[in-house]
Amino acid sequence: MTHEDILKALSNVQEPDLGKDLVTLNMIKDLKVEGTKVSFTILLTTPACPMKDMMQQACINAIKLLVNKDAEITVKFTSNTTSNRGDQKTVLKGVKNIIAVISGKGGVGKSTVAANLALALNASGASVGLMDADIYGPSQHIMFGIRGERPMMKQEGEKGLIVPIERYGIKVMSIGLLVDEKQAIVWRGPMVSSAIRQFVSDVDWGELDYLIIDMPPGTGDIHLTMVQTVPVTGVIVVTTPQTIALADAKKGIAMFSQAQMKVPVIGLVENMSYFTPAELPENKYYIFGKEGGKILCEEYDIPFLGEIPLVQSIREGGDSGVPVMMSDDTISKKAFELFAGNAARGIAMRNANLPTTEIQQVLV
Repeated sequence: MTHEDILKALSNVQEPDLGKDLVTLNMIKDLKVEGTKVSFTILLTTPACPMKDMMQQACINAIKLLVNKDAEITVKFTSNTTSNRGDQKTVLKGVKNIIAVISGKGGVGKSTVAANLALALNASGASVGLMDADIYGPSQHIMFGIRGERPMMKQEGEKGLIVPIERYGIKVMSIGLLVDEKQAIVWRGPMVSSAIRQFVSDVDWGELDYLIIDMPPGTGDIHLTMVQTVPVTGVIVVTTPQTIALADAKKGIAMFSQAQMKVPVIGLVENMSYFTPAELPENKYYIFGKEGGKILCEEYDIPFLGEIPLVQSIREGGDSGVPVMMSDDTISKKAFELFAGNAARGIAMRNANLPTTEIQQVLV
């Protein structure tokens, strides 16, 4: 067996999302051939790739079928999260992908989804930050158990930067860390927009594969400010199966689908899809309706990223400051891991197939 034999065999294995073979995409690294032993590393476009087991088996099958059926094959994985920023990295220089998590209305669990998405991506090996852009109703400081804490400052040249608080491997920044919880944020739009810009320019986010932004519900000032301030890679829409929630989710999709916005929708996730009692983990009760999110995705031709169950431990985790991704609830963790894998896959496909990510010039 030679290197050429192995590479020729692997040129028959396609990357499922990008539609080209692993050799053409330069995803085969550190190839070694010693007698009947073959080892190499596949360079993934994201550590959260949900297709890596399938690619591993496809590589083994190709070598055994086309080169040597007795080959002893070792396949390893590494990752280099893709980015497609075309803004010359004038802001958030070390951040590869900026993902806004949105919802058309409040109460659908957007912040819970954003928090556990960040944790699920981090668990797969990605470096992740979480910006709580819901200025009027911040919640990430509560969900991560850092309420009452205050971020430190650091000096970089002549500029002072806020250092986000790190918890469970996630860099977290929220207005809830800067103001007294008993105080209401009574600000007009320009003040809120100014705070958002400070979260971008005056926070030391460092090097990140993904910065998840927990947006406020609806379609308003903060959404416009965000896309005009940072190059948003794409948005993830959160809804529940209810008709009223789906009607509002349509508005969120429509906002980012406008020709002048040019921010792609990575996909939609349906939260509170079904109720599963802890004592009957195999049972599913569709309290708020069934498959409304899937139907909406078909209507708007956007990817469906997954279903998150209505489970008591998810609510408890958010209230106690220990998100469900950090718990022993395997049902909920699997749901979030599947969702995060699909989201990462969608982001990689967006970076490969769509125009570069730019700061938007929205005229409204």
